[in-house]
Amino acid sequence: MAVSLTGTRISAVALPWFVLVTTGSATRTGLVAFVQMAPYVLVKAFTGPLVDRVGPRPVSWTTDLVSAVAAAAVPVCHALHLLSFPLLLALVAVIGAARGPGDLAKEVMVPEAAERGGVPLERATGLSGVIERLASTVGPAAGGSLVALLGPLTGLVVNAGCFALGSVVIGLALPRGTGRPATSADPPGDAAPGDDATPTNAAPAGYWQRFGEGFTFLRREPLLLAVVVTLGVTNLLDAAMSTVLVPVWADASGRGPAAIGLVGSAMGAAAVAGSLIAAGVAHRLPRRTVFFAGFLLAGAPRFLVLALGAPLGVVLAVFAVSGFGAGFINPVLGAVLFERVPRPLLGRVNALGDSLSWAGIPLGGLLAGAAVTALGLTPVLLACACAYFLTTNLAGLRPEWRAMDRGRERPVPSPTG
Repeated sequence: MAVSLTGTRISAVALPWFVLVTTGSATRTGLVAFVQMAPYVLVKAFTGPLVDRVGPRPVSWTTDLVSAVAAAAVPVCHALHLLSFPLLLALVAVIGAARGPGDLAKEVMVPEAAERGGVPLERATGLSGVIERLASTVGPAAGGSLVALLGPLTGLVVNAGCFALGSVVIGLALPRGTGRPATSADPPGDAAPGDDATPTNAAPAGYWQRFGEGFTFLRREPLLLAVVVTLGVTNLLDAAMSTVLVPVWADASGRGPAAIGLVGSAMGAAAVAGSLIAAGVAHRLPRRTVFFAGFLLAGAPRFLVLALGAPLGVVLAVFAVSGFGAGFINPVLGAVLFERVPRPLLGRVNALGDSLSWAGIPLGGLLAGAAVTALGLTPVLLACACAYFLTTNLAGLRPEWRAMDRGRERPVPSPTG
């Protein structure tokens, strides 16, 4: 996870800057983000039954390898003067299509890691979050430095190398028994075998039946649906921030790509601290309070500080506070997901939930690019801050969020009735 996610974060700096400086168009920068994330979301949504059937390990290393080849093709084609904008879009789409199932496969192995380590789910998901946050710290810093010193194509070369190394680690170093395909005999998270949450169909099901089981389960879970809707809005706004608004702010303010790396690293470093604390103490804290307090810090303040034209030091401080709050969110979400979803359905439900909550991400950069072109940077930043604040505070008033607290877990029916 550390290797592949670091490569992704380097690309998140190098690729938008490459498009922005070669085309000078915020709209084209947003279009590249859309073309990458749309396949990510779509392919991930339909890969869940495959991950549940063949196991996450082979899916992980093969998709990392595909990502490495596509990422390496960008600088190679550019060096050969073959990289037209349509070809760039095609290669970016391949990367996005491979990253979806690759990320899903790694996420699905987290509860098995928790079982092997004998630790609470909050701690396991917290440590997984630490890895993600470390990548979000090292990646932007490395990406910003590489782009500033050697150009954006160097960052894309390093990105391809990270994907290739991730494929090797999973394919060769991971124990062979890790991530075996789930069966109906597997207990659902912390439930005992024979619980009502365990699917009862022993015969192998077809792809669409398995996909439908995951969809039916998710549709019957009000808490998970509430999470999906909330994350759908916040992820759209986060994508607008990272893919368009921050690069345009860095360009307009004259601070350049190094500033992109600095703000990403400031937020990532603080998020590492938040995730480490969450890994140690989150299983003792009230989940709802931690979840919404984290969003209060992680959301609107970032947009406001950029809109106000604050000095770079103030921007870095606000992003650091936001990162600290964000570090507490995913450990809570991961623990709730792994507790409420039966293990044999984990790939399908996780894939659908992630894809629906990420559905706005492809539109985030596209809409932000068009809005900045039409209205300017500051009005868009203010509108995003308002939307983020209202979404993450009004959502907490709905009754289904009470099920997030410990002691409110309930047995859930199997997808077959």
